[in-house]
Amino acid sequence: MAERKLFGTDGIRGRANQYPVTPEIALRLGRAAGFLLRRDGGPRPKFVIGRDTRRSGAMLESALVAGLASVGADVLLAGVIPTPAVAFLVRELGADGGVVLSASHNPDDDNGLKIFGGDGYKLDDIVEERLEQLILNEEIDAFRPAGETIGTVSTIPDAAQRYGIGAKSSVPGMSLHGLKVAVDCANGASFETTPSVLRELGAALSVFHAEPDGMNINKACGSTRPEEISRLVRETGAQIGISHDGDADRLVLCDEKGEIVDGDEILAMTALDAIKRGSLAGKTLVATVMSNFGLDESISAAGGKVLRTAVGDRYVVEAMREGNFSIGGEQSGHLIFRDHGTTGDGLLAALQVLRIMTESGRPLSELRRCLKKYPQAQRNLRVKEKPPIESLQEVARFVKETELALSGKGRVLLRYSGTEPKVRLLIEGPDEAMINEAAEKIAGALAVSIGE
Repeated sequence: MAERKLFGTDGIRGRANQYPVTPEIALRLGRAAGFLLRRDGGPRPKFVIGRDTRRSGAMLESALVAGLASVGADVLLAGVIPTPAVAFLVRELGADGGVVLSASHNPDDDNGLKIFGGDGYKLDDIVEERLEQLILNEEIDAFRPAGETIGTVSTIPDAAQRYGIGAKSSVPGMSLHGLKVAVDCANGASFETTPSVLRELGAALSVFHAEPDGMNINKACGSTRPEEISRLVRETGAQIGISHDGDADRLVLCDEKGEIVDGDEILAMTALDAIKRGSLAGKTLVATVMSNFGLDESISAAGGKVLRTAVGDRYVVEAMREGNFSIGGEQSGHLIFRDHGTTGDGLLAALQVLRIMTESGRPLSELRRCLKKYPQAQRNLRVKEKPPIESLQEVARFVKETELALSGKGRVLLRYSGTEPKVRLLIEGPDEAMINEAAEKIAGALAVSIGE
């Protein structure tokens, strides 16, 4: 596959109004997507557009809409809404595709464009490569519908309600009456949807960071700042804390004691529940190479297995589709329940855990004990460039030394982020002091060679 110039592991992402996240690229993406994803011989193509709360979202949305309409695509605007809601609405409304304007957990001055096909799944690498070609070359510049063949633009007045109904249908009959829940909406796309659904189910809610102003998304809150939901649970006496990222495709939980529950623990709880119910397809849970090895042991002890993929929820979903598996996700909180959705969905995942809590009558602090974690040391560093890791001699030397010291009883993972100028390091092993010391050495060498 050719080297990507625009698309990363989750669409096009970067500083808003700077290449490649500019109105010009958004317009050309709209034209390319409307041209490429229309159904041969079918009716006029139809696209659902949603965005998070960033100030730059309306600017990019306007350009994207213009591009789609200019190639004859009808546009349905969902407004500010979670990423998984766009995937849901694409299928619900029979659209040819959907585009989300969001940079997920990134800072407010970033933004991005990610695309779903008509089946509600993110596009595969081959289709994205073709889209990129159409954006960057002149192949469709002369394709100019006129008159009544120009696309129309309308709004979906009940977009949030439709998504909420779909989410609740995954837990039929569940009541949360009497349950105290704290919610951190990250001043992002979930600021209306998650509180609305939980209230409708009867929860006693304490809602925080649900007053977006265009610039405060993810700022000292949300799933990348889990200490905040921990603080809020302790202050409110909630029995569970729910924390999303900016576009609400992630979930981090907090138990009633104020302890953080990450994606691996949520995967363990939901997969073991599914094995017990006989609903875990192929008795297989899909996770990435970043997930804790304790997950393998926990699922194996229950008669299941864990299939590992590369990092990125799109690769988890691809493996799930290929093997027809039902539950998968990432340690970071991207959690996919294919019986109910096609992409990471923070609200849907929270509802599955709440169902397990209400059915079992057990608090989250007990349910999480199903996973016994191996110690991990993680470091994330901003970098000024991304040369091949193996070309960094001092870094490579420390990595090799660490692997030898682990003697096959652990692992070292070092990779660049596909969505940010960062390098991510994970070391897992039985000796916490040893792996933290090794992580400091490797991180120090990285900082010297390529750090900002």
